Amino acid sequence: MKILVICGAGASSTFVAQRLRRAAESAGLDWETSAGTAQSVTESSADLILVGPHLKERAVDLREVLPMPIAVLPDDIFDDRDGRRTLALARAALAEPRTTSEGRS
Repeated sequence: MKILVICGAGASSTFVAQRLRRAAESAGLDWETSAGTAQSVTESSADLILVGPHLKERAVDLREVLPMPIAVLPDDIFDDRDGRRTLALARAALAEPRTTSEGRS
């Protein structure tokens, strides 16, 4: 499972991606997490994209053109020091079916 965390410059998303990786490993999950920017996203970037809270408007555009689930992280996600909350959000996003209103069926 590949998870991409994006933000404006890739700095804050790096912290979230690292914490998510550690939480996934602790849960016995073989997840690859990485950080990037909205400009770096392609259809093959990841199985799930987590978008920083300051880019929530950009998530709407990404959902229109990309096939994978895209979830916006809450404003206080940077307080998730052990990554467990981010892991729960990622699991929930992966469990939600995509709808045609999100650009895919």
